[in-house]
Amino acid sequence: MIYCDYNATAPLRPEALEAMLAALDIGANPSSVHSAGRAARKCVETARAQLAQKIGARGEDIVFTSGGTEANALALIGATRLIDNPVILSSDIEHPAVKAAIEQSGAKRRYLRIDSNGRLDISDLAAQLAEIEDETPLLSIMLANNETGVIQPVAEAAALLREKNGLVHCDAVQALGKINVNAGLLGVDYLSFSAHKFGGPQGAGALWFRVGAPLKPQQLGGGQERSLRSGTENISGIAGFGAALAAVSPDEAEHVAKVRDLFESLVSERLPVKIFGKTALRLPGTSNLALEGFRGETQVMAMDLAGIAVSSGSACSSGKVKRSDVLMAMGVSEDMAECAIRVSFGWASTLEDAERAAKALITAASRAVPGLLKENA
Repeated sequence: MIYCDYNATAPLRPEALEAMLAALDIGANPSSVHSAGRAARKCVETARAQLAQKIGARGEDIVFTSGGTEANALALIGATRLIDNPVILSSDIEHPAVKAAIEQSGAKRRYLRIDSNGRLDISDLAAQLAEIEDETPLLSIMLANNETGVIQPVAEAAALLREKNGLVHCDAVQALGKINVNAGLLGVDYLSFSAHKFGGPQGAGALWFRVGAPLKPQQLGGGQERSLRSGTENISGIAGFGAALAAVSPDEAEHVAKVRDLFESLVSERLPVKIFGKTALRLPGTSNLALEGFRGETQVMAMDLAGIAVSSGSACSSGKVKRSDVLMAMGVSEDMAECAIRVSFGWASTLEDAERAAKALITAASRAVPGLLKENA
């Protein structure tokens, strides 16, 4: 199997597995004061320091969670519970976890426009902020889209929110470990992360929050994580989180981009594909493309039979294949959106993977839609 679905879950890095096995071998509670407990605590704090260093922040401002979904919920619900008359601004390209947390918060919501490249419309944000008078604005904006890979103007948007004394939550789940993520440069108040997107284990996430940013705990109990997220810590998952992040090499993104670009080049030579967000700044490994007349779910099945793992839209919808809200928000027609697939590469991808994935898609398309191949290819 050639794995090309890194945006859903990246394969576990060997460094993460090694750290997880060592943590499991300790077999103690990090809240215990004996030597074994202190060893377990060291695993947690080492990972906290590794994440803090990577995002240019303080370890004491990081809360470990069960994943990106919980981190998003903690930020959005935890903030709105302490804000007077909150109003949340967000767009339709946000992850389902963010949309659900906004709904659960009960706060008022304003919808923001997206341009044809899949980026937040900054002028629309500015116009809507100008209309807000007696409410406290809270913007939720992802750093990189999980379907198209398009990177959002987070720092620019955050500057507008500061002018209105508002707050900014940034879902950086798809970005961490793939592009530079710096809390200070982004200028946001909350950053959500998940380990399994860059080669860490599933079931481990984190939330960074700015000093002084309102944050009411949503999970109560024994007071772990400075009472902001009670519950015995997932020691092995947290250790794997930190180790995977520390293993990301400086030149990794450049290599992954070469793999993605080769795939897109080979496919474009033979097929009339539409690549969404191609002219925008994207994550290095993400390619979202459509072939008119070749439905996305059919492409996914055909690729799977050829030994290539890809996806259709977000993988976070309980295995459902459905029309993409992200592409619809970009103004893509319903018929074209239903023909889109996402091919995503990552830390272990090779140029051969790109070649084999491209060949499989070209073969599948030629069989499913006769005459689709470019005549001059």
